[in-house]
Amino acid sequence: MFLRARFPNAAAGLLLAAALFFVLPSAARTPPNALPEIAASSLPIEGREVLALIHKGGPFRYERDGVVFGNREGLLPGEAKGYYHEYTVRTPGSKTRGARRIICGGPVRTPDACFYTSDHYRSFNRIRE
Repeated sequence: MFLRARFPNAAAGLLLAAALFFVLPSAARTPPNALPEIAASSLPIEGREVLALIHKGGPFRYERDGVVFGNREGLLPGEAKGYYHEYTVRTPGSKTRGARRIICGGPVRTPDACFYTSDHYRSFNRIRE
């Protein structure tokens, strides 16, 4: 009773907060052409090799290649879960998978679009093939 008297619009405020939580992320999605582009020929040689393997269907070097990429950063255009897949671009001299990845969306062998990141998902460039 105290809360209702003290905050008569609490329910309305909660509804508004929930609506903003679910609506704003979709409204803030990255438009498909908003990302900078990189020509496939400008990718590092390891990236060009991975891109060719993607179109060929593999085989890939790393066990995690081809797993679903969740786009939790929200930097790629918004799509349904399972749309994006990630592939490791080998970094010479690195003892780990490194930071470089190619993320492709759509059909696995004939993706609608692919993106390159050299900084482990902090930024992306749309690959122009």
